[in-house]
Amino acid sequence: MLNATDRYIARLIAMPLAGTLVVAAMLLILDKMLRLFDFVAAQGGPVSVVWRMLANMIPEYLSLGIPIGVMLGILLGFRRLALSSELDVLRGVGLSPARLMRVPYMFAIAFALINFAIVGFIQPYARYAYEGLQYELRSGALGASIKVGEFTSLGKGMTLRIEESRDKGRDLHGIFVRAEQKDGQALAVTASRGTFLATDDPDTIILRLTDGVLVQSAPKLATPRILSFSGHDLPIDLPKIENFRGRGDADRELTLPELVRVGHASDTDIETRNEVRANFHFRMAEVAMMLLLPLAALAFAIPPKRSTSALGVFLSIVFIVTYHKVNQYAEAMGASGRIDPLIALWVPFLAFAALILWMYHVVAHRPGGQPIGALEAVFAKGTRLFLKGFRAIRNRFGHLV
Repeated sequence: MLNATDRYIARLIAMPLAGTLVVAAMLLILDKMLRLFDFVAAQGGPVSVVWRMLANMIPEYLSLGIPIGVMLGILLGFRRLALSSELDVLRGVGLSPARLMRVPYMFAIAFALINFAIVGFIQPYARYAYEGLQYELRSGALGASIKVGEFTSLGKGMTLRIEESRDKGRDLHGIFVRAEQKDGQALAVTASRGTFLATDDPDTIILRLTDGVLVQSAPKLATPRILSFSGHDLPIDLPKIENFRGRGDADRELTLPELVRVGHASDTDIETRNEVRANFHFRMAEVAMMLLLPLAALAFAIPPKRSTSALGVFLSIVFIVTYHKVNQYAEAMGASGRIDPLIALWVPFLAFAALILWMYHVVAHRPGGQPIGALEAVFAKGTRLFLKGFRAIRNRFGHLV
């Protein structure tokens, strides 16, 4: 059961945790959204596909944002307790640091399970769906529009150019079509207007042309045939779109049980085995680190006495990002076969875990312990020197402004 103190700590943690998680996810999504808009526009696809692709990227961004949210949520909650001296009061009435970690570990374990489900089972399917949308967009399966004023290839030997498009592509003006056939015949058509019509065959559409000229040439014809028409239907065979590959061609698209199965299969080549093992250990190490974040957050949260320095907040973000980048490098080393994936991923984890446990021990069991105290002192001295220099420059040159 949670007592009043636990509920109070939970409220202090919940708000910054939720806010940080949302902000981190939104920043990552906005950055990706701009690139997706450029990509979809270049492919001539519908804007709606951007939202579908972004939706499939949310699990990946949550897997990155959840550790940051948990770390900063706990850190900011305990920082508020430390700055208001409530943390000293709680420890004075007999609540040890280990007891105060009860609520933070409830959050950490809950979000670690969520992150495990995301990276282990949800993200692989979302990643596959994202790659499928990219493939369909490039191949034209999403109905990429014909660009006005440019030559567009429609299958083998078919080229189309349109000067103007109205009514969302239903009314076309200034049309040029050139079609080449296997027997050497070529057909060139110009028309003032046209429109696309569907047929019973999903692989064929009709381009209905109005008021134009048709020129037919062939090796057997001494001179090209020229025909003026008021109406002409030109069948167009759509390019064949191959089925998208099956899920699992990339290790990031495999669930954790599938990674284990492929990694232990006797017919798996050594290169693939290294890749799937490295990816498996990468995911597990990322989730395992979440169980140590409450201890790190407490160490970073407590500033020196009579100080409101936010250096710990900055260092906590650097800590998480550094660990993630080290893991990415270790995964690449393990996948290449240079280092066994088990060693490549878990040795850095043990090193970071030892550092976290040392920082927690200093805060929890040494009176006045401050694991980042030296950095705080350097930061405070640097800030004072900067402000002193800034004031000196302002006093000397302020009259020139």
